[in-house]
Amino acid sequence: MAEAGRAGRSPAAARRPVPPRPPAGPGRAVQVSVIVPVHNSECWLDECLKSVWEQDFKETMELSVFNDASKDGSAEIIEKWKIKLEDAGVPVIVGSNDSSQPRGVGFAKNQAIIQSSGTYLCFLDSVFTSHGPTVIMPTWFCSREWFFHVGKFDEGGKGVPEDLLFFYKHIQKGGEVFRVNHCLLLYRYHPQAATHSVLEGTIWNHRVRFLEDRVLSSWPSFTIWNAGKQGKKLYRSLSPANRKKVAAFCDVDEKKITKGFYTYEESEERPKPRIPICHFRDAAPPFIICVKLDLTGGAFETNLNMLNLKEGMDYYHFN
Repeated sequence: MAEAGRAGRSPAAARRPVPPRPPAGPGRAVQVSVIVPVHNSECWLDECLKSVWEQDFKETMELSVFNDASKDGSAEIIEKWKIKLEDAGVPVIVGSNDSSQPRGVGFAKNQAIIQSSGTYLCFLDSVFTSHGPTVIMPTWFCSREWFFHVGKFDEGGKGVPEDLLFFYKHIQKGGEVFRVNHCLLLYRYHPQAATHSVLEGTIWNHRVRFLEDRVLSSWPSFTIWNAGKQGKKLYRSLSPANRKKVAAFCDVDEKKITKGFYTYEESEERPKPRIPICHFRDAAPPFIICVKLDLTGGAFETNLNMLNLKEGMDYYHFN
């Protein structure tokens, strides 16, 4: 949503308009519903909706827009593109929250989905365009059946990372992710983005709880790879039961290794917990790795590869 600073054109966005497609009708079910939540998006909405108009998708699709209490010119822009899209054979469904207060990104997405009819859902928030290599997420594209199996987006409103929570539910329900090594998305980052309303601590706490539930619950012990700031922050964020499972920190920093231990000063235990710090070659898997990739000139990746470990069994990234 524009307020969220997250939105965009679908992965197959083309560079030029295409001839009108056969419209969906009684004999032609809609295959793809493009889901667009909108809140005060006039600065980016033209570019967003133009990307739908330029699609080279050959089958049936519709656009489902939900305008969540916008106070700017978003409604007029939506109506302008509704005419152009329907002339091109793309049905447009427009819903709105006409109250004085927006209900949030999760609510707007859910409403746009409910009013749509496509077999598949393509999520297109109104302020990012297609570019950027990454993993195809269920919060970008999924079947309608799977969406309702997972459950709707959280409607807690401002400050709630509804896409992250949906992704976690997707994984918990047995869903998978699919990586495409091509540029697909370009995120538009701006001061009014709703992303800024989601606190870093909120994201961190959700990530830690998910790690504990999905991974640490089945491990009797583990090593945190990084005896620096991020590794210690993870340790302090763990539940007391999972802190007790930390056998050691490992690192390559000789000063940290020479010191030999980390003392958890905030602990109310007496004596305070002291966790050993060792070289990564002397550490025992499994590992939770708190080292960012591609930041050490390949040194970290080389060190990890030399251990011949299997991701998802011997280690998980938490970076």
